Amino acid sequence: MNGHFAVAIDGPSGAGKSTLARRAAKEFGFLYVDTGAIYRTVGLAAHRRGIDCHDETAVAAILPELAIRMAYNEAGEQCMFLNGEDVSKAIRAPEISICASDVSSLPAVRAFLLEMQRRTAREESVIMDGRDIGTVVLPDAELKIYLTASAEARA
Repeated sequence: MNGHFAVAIDGPSGAGKSTLARRAAKEFGFLYVDTGAIYRTVGLAAHRRGIDCHDETAVAAILPELAIRMAYNEAGEQCMFLNGEDVSKAIRAPEISICASDVSSLPAVRAFLLEMQRRTAREESVIMDGRDIGTVVLPDAELKIYLTASAEARA
């Protein structure tokens, strides 16, 4: 182990992964890494440039120009920066949610963000939730959770 502890939480949408991850990170003093916010940042960049978020070639072309950074405010909340601009609020717009979903399925985007996510886990103790966290992003995580919940529990 590198002195840091990584927890990977996978599971279907709406199962409570983010809620569990945030609470556990706070309890244990780990960083909560909202991988969805990272993909939203790429979606925002593509949207701002008028790029079709399904167009892998066009999205891939802008990736080298993107400086994406995570930071944490005094409350411990993850903030996202795109080329130096705090875009934490902008990435939560409904149209950006759609773009985020689209770009997150593109292999070029996933490859681009993979090392950023892994580097964070090498440098800090993290709880990370999102698509393929336990299998692709953090295959050697010290703890892997696949969280599910019934429709009744989610309601």
